[in-house]
Amino acid sequence: MTQKKTSTPVCAVFDIGKTNKKLLVFDQNYQVLKEIQEQLEERLDDDGYPSDDLLQLTNWIKNSFQTLAEETDFEIKGLNFSAYGASLVHLGANGKPVAALYNYLKNFPKPLYKEFIEKYGKDIFRETASPDLGMLNSGLQLYWLKKEKPAVFHQIRHSLHLPQYCSFLFSNQPVSEITSVGCHTLLWDFDKNDYHHWVEAEHLHAIQQKPMFSNSVFTDTATARAIGIGIHDSSSALVPYLKSFDEKFILLSTGTWAISLNPFSDEPLTASQLAKDCLCFLNFEGKPVKASRIFAGNEHERQTKHLADYFNVKVDYFKQVKFDRDLIMFLRNKYKQATPDTADVLLDCPFVERNINLFKSYEEAYHQFMLDLVAQQIASLKLAIGRTNVKKIFVDGGFSKNEIFMHLMADAFFNKQVFASEIAQASALGAALVIHEHWNSEPIPEQIISLKRYY
Repeated sequence: MTQKKTSTPVCAVFDIGKTNKKLLVFDQNYQVLKEIQEQLEERLDDDGYPSDDLLQLTNWIKNSFQTLAEETDFEIKGLNFSAYGASLVHLGANGKPVAALYNYLKNFPKPLYKEFIEKYGKDIFRETASPDLGMLNSGLQLYWLKKEKPAVFHQIRHSLHLPQYCSFLFSNQPVSEITSVGCHTLLWDFDKNDYHHWVEAEHLHAIQQKPMFSNSVFTDTATARAIGIGIHDSSSALVPYLKSFDEKFILLSTGTWAISLNPFSDEPLTASQLAKDCLCFLNFEGKPVKASRIFAGNEHERQTKHLADYFNVKVDYFKQVKFDRDLIMFLRNKYKQATPDTADVLLDCPFVERNINLFKSYEEAYHQFMLDLVAQQIASLKLAIGRTNVKKIFVDGGFSKNEIFMHLMADAFFNKQVFASEIAQASALGAALVIHEHWNSEPIPEQIISLKRYY
């Protein structure tokens, strides 16, 4: 008699990025057992602007989950969703979309912006901890629809942020979730911890459900499967750290942007911090996270191309450059150095002002560029830290693999522990972890983050 094969209990997570759409399967130790990746063609919305194709995305999510559910190797105990923010799906009375998934990069019309500010004042940006970002303030998308496309606006019963729409496809429950509402949407008043009064004044009832915490689930009665309500991908990437460490820390998440995240700040955001591109968003428990950012990855790409052209080397030659402490000392003595006080986070990297002819080698120029970039990075990090007594700084993403960057950060923050950290699929992992108690009977493993300390 053949023994029946037991299937592995897993959590499936859809991780919907702007470029890549993924379906990942995690076991109870949070190891990735399967990954499906897709890139979907954009389509033009009714204004002729490129946007994610909502119908294609919906079909891909449904079909890829159906295929996974039919695999006998897995018992899908949990299902959750992490997705990019600032994007709304507008549903009619029948639960079907009535508009395109408008791209947050669309321009917000200037006359409409002027009208909005005249009505509600500039203080609204501080009150909602949202920099002035046009369509990236997703609340303004509803205002725009109301004024510019009233026929569409009046059909809307529910406006769901993208992670919650993905969840709705399985739960049929239109909900609002705290990390999506609380991230530069212009919707959430951080002073009163509720929707801002303008939302009620404009009768935006489609978005006004009380936000639920990210660990909320619905149970599928047929399968007893826990269906998460979805989570904003930036907030999701923070979850593994919050679940793993009790001490106060800062996470510096590096890619095109280098974003400093402080989940332990209780200081209200000031107008001057907001002007320096600092903002607050809400974490999975509804607590504020202070964030600041610089365009560091983009600047690194720009300058390494420039250096490669000048010194006639490959564009990725910087990967071969080893950290040289003597060279750092030499540069500090020879050239006037930028400091965190002089390196403005909103301006170009100080390196652009330097005469490249003065450097004898690529190594010398690259070390100086990193000194300048790190001066800006320290200024940005200090904005997020404020008065919080932080013990640890975790750096993940591209710069965590850059030895020069990491050594200079450890030098600057010599009184704190500075780590390069690595998590595979951080946003998707966060989405699985945030509903841990609803699908996983095992404790959260200790080693979900690999760390390397720099001194």
